[in-house]
Amino acid sequence: MIEEFKEWLKMQNLSMNTIDSYVFSVNQFLSFYKKITKDYISAYKGYLIENYKGKTVNLRIQGLNKYLDFIEKSSLKTRFIKIQQKSVLENVISNADYHFLYIQLKKDNNNDWYFVVRFLGATGCRVSELIEIKAEHVILGHIDIYSKGGKIRRLYIPKTLQQEALQWLKCKNKMTGYIFCNRSGLKLTTRGIAHQLKKLAKDYGVNTNVVYPHSFRHRFAKNFIEKCNDIALLADLMGHNSIETTRIYLRRTYEEQREIIDKVITW
Repeated sequence: MIEEFKEWLKMQNLSMNTIDSYVFSVNQFLSFYKKITKDYISAYKGYLIENYKGKTVNLRIQGLNKYLDFIEKSSLKTRFIKIQQKSVLENVISNADYHFLYIQLKKDNNNDWYFVVRFLGATGCRVSELIEIKAEHVILGHIDIYSKGGKIRRLYIPKTLQQEALQWLKCKNKMTGYIFCNRSGLKLTTRGIAHQLKKLAKDYGVNTNVVYPHSFRHRFAKNFIEKCNDIALLADLMGHNSIETTRIYLRRTYEEQREIIDKVITW
């Protein structure tokens, strides 16, 4: 039944990461309970709330609800939990640290990782999208991303970054195929990138808490909204289904709040 569920999800044009997550949720539930009943679903929801963060709880619930649709037991679907949004953004890399990191990488001729950091920070891409970028996309100046529900989002490569990356690729004699590869020529993994970024942060004395792939996506959004106050455009660029998701970038980080407080309050 799980394999049939998996195939059913594929027909909905969901990403493999999403499909794997939904299947995990169902397998986890079935490992706890032999039957699918309202009481068991409530018990599973309670278990999730006690052991996981809000976003993960809702992701597991979404997976189980999808399965209930699949087996035509939609009446048993359970509600998501409410997640209280924080009034600030936490652990977002500052412009100073972002610039320091890529400048140091450039100085040390660590060009491969220089461009990893630059592409993350200048395009706002997810790390899963970063590893899909090919030389052909750099030449075009964009890559079209097919997201949930078959929607297409265009990821733009800014002209200055495009020109610099083309020179890098020419030097490597690599004008076709994936641009971020390991020594064996295989495409980098999302986990490998996250691990190496932490190592680079440690090597260069940058706070490791703010150096992770998604942090650079946050930095892109923060910088964009400060220079171009068009939140609807930013929502499109980020691939957000709701503009409410994008509004988080109107908030300040703790560091930014502290800087404003120190500057404004003189009484």
